[in-house]
Amino acid sequence: MTRPPVTHTLDADGLGWITFDDPAARANVMTPEALAALRAAVAALAAQPVKAVVVASAKDRIFMAGADLKWMAQMPDPATASAISREGQFVFQQLADFPVPVVCALHGAAAGGGFELALACHWRIASDAPATQIGLPETAVGAIPGWGGGVRLPRLVGAAAALEHVLKARLLSAAEAKAAGFVDEVVPATELKTRARAVALQLAASGLPVRPAPAQPDTAWFAELRRATAAKTRGQVPAMLRIIEVVASGAGRPLNEALAIEADIFGDVMTGEVCRNMIHAFFLRDTAKKRTLNGWFAPAAAANSRPVGKVGVVGAGVMGSGIAQWCAARGLQVVMRDVQPAAVERGLGVIRGLFDEAVKRRLCSAADAAAGLSRVGTTTGWKGFADCDLVIEAIVENVAAKQQLFTELAAVVRPDALLASNTSALPIEELAGHVPNPGRTLGLHFFNPVSRMALVELIVGRHTSAPAAEAALAFTRILGKSPVVCRSSPGFLVTRVLFFYLNEACRLWEEGVPTDVIDAALHDWGWPMGPMRLIDEVGVDVTDFIFGEMAHYFPGRVSRTSICARLLAAGLKGRKNGASSGFYAYMGREETLNPAVATLAPPAHARGDKMEPSDIVDRLMGVMIAEARRCLEEGVIKSPDDVDFALLSGAGFPSFRGGLMKYANRSV
Repeated sequence: MTRPPVTHTLDADGLGWITFDDPAARANVMTPEALAALRAAVAALAAQPVKAVVVASAKDRIFMAGADLKWMAQMPDPATASAISREGQFVFQQLADFPVPVVCALHGAAAGGGFELALACHWRIASDAPATQIGLPETAVGAIPGWGGGVRLPRLVGAAAALEHVLKARLLSAAEAKAAGFVDEVVPATELKTRARAVALQLAASGLPVRPAPAQPDTAWFAELRRATAAKTRGQVPAMLRIIEVVASGAGRPLNEALAIEADIFGDVMTGEVCRNMIHAFFLRDTAKKRTLNGWFAPAAAANSRPVGKVGVVGAGVMGSGIAQWCAARGLQVVMRDVQPAAVERGLGVIRGLFDEAVKRRLCSAADAAAGLSRVGTTTGWKGFADCDLVIEAIVENVAAKQQLFTELAAVVRPDALLASNTSALPIEELAGHVPNPGRTLGLHFFNPVSRMALVELIVGRHTSAPAAEAALAFTRILGKSPVVCRSSPGFLVTRVLFFYLNEACRLWEEGVPTDVIDAALHDWGWPMGPMRLIDEVGVDVTDFIFGEMAHYFPGRVSRTSICARLLAAGLKGRKNGASSGFYAYMGREETLNPAVATLAPPAHARGDKMEPSDIVDRLMGVMIAEARRCLEEGVIKSPDDVDFALLSGAGFPSFRGGLMKYANRSV
């Protein structure tokens, strides 16, 4: 008989143990089977003469990673979802009402339902292991806590602190959780169960802890939080407002009434379209972490590939420096080259700044940052490149310059060294297909800023071999990046689809639709910024160049707009490399419409001031959808899910809409 995912024992000291350890999975998640097993374990111990109970996990890195999202995503209607919420609340309440003390020993991730279970226990002890991450991140997938978290956390730390945490959807380290009042103790991982035993027996003798009720905000505070949250989310993510409703409505009510409110709202949110879309996006990201090359090469082509230990980066600009820093931060040796000593020094300055930022954001220690920086060597020649396993070029987007660079590289590096281009638009075979052993050539298109963007487009060229692609895929895993695989083609996927969209936005502008009207329509729809603002961010020069490349590679289908060329002629470059004006004028964090652009505008078109935001969205999203479908038809990308993942992760497509192709299928 298969061991259940939750078991119970009673030791010689009269201490009951409830242990989570799903034998069929690497991680503990709350499934119907786990919930039933927990209910049975609690009932069984309640029938025995126990002095106290300890709840723990037998997994190395997981206490409980929350509810099984596949289960949650399949709930057919609000009534079913609410019923599941009430079932979980009931089981957790059995722990809260247990006649003897219940101590929770947290080691590894205790997220969502895992932390809700801990909140129902009388005392919480966390291990200091880095893997211990605690909190209620449900709003990140468009959901809300449904097993008591929206009720118990405010009663533990206060509504203001609880909502600040839930709305940010960030997991806390053990030390942060202790400082926030989420757990009572933090101990070394090796001492966790020993300490849990001691505390459980101590509480059995002395009685349950008495916790003072925290002060709660008034109705005006909740009203202001609703207003601010609605403005920030533009009302697009219902979970953000509904969790405020749970906490506000439950404040001052008896626990059972507050839990009933949570269950009802949970049912509505969990089965809503936005939540389903955001869970879909979550699974796309999870799948990308396990990416393979299935379907790109014949099975017989698979071969062992040499692991990457040393990386050469050519080009010390923003992208090259970002790539070099990220590689060094992940333990790789790096040599960065640029032809001018001043450029190398600027690049090193960028790298130092990125490490300083990582320390400031607590992503690494000062010692780790210093060690990472020490792994970066620099040169204005080719010193240090002879033993590189991989070289990534990140120079100017110019075919001739890149071809010359790869010719020089081939004469310096090992015959088996991988040669990759960070180009965002140029076909790999045009750049490097001429070098000896072209099977080692491919594309690795990182996104800016490298330290914050998870996506890497792994570009398979006409000559790319299976071992080279496998080595590159393994390299992206070392970096902790999420790859999407594309066939070499002009613009690949993200650049091609995104710049067709930007070109069409410029066409609207040239037809008389004002900058702010275009941007407001797309921003309100869910994009992090409108297309004209994005052009400023990318750089007007880069945008105009890629418009030209798209027109070159897709003649007869791309009608290149001219406004970016006219902005450049007027000296307006956007925000690239410290420039301060484009479609907008920038001063620090302030931005205003640039009056100089108005002088370049055509006479107002009749439809310009009358065009509805929905019409603007339909036109621009229609262009994106059409181009993505062409990429699928041409085999540039394998599946609609890959399209969705790439645009979610690389272009900022709003996750609450699920993905471009998911949105397209919905709107058909």
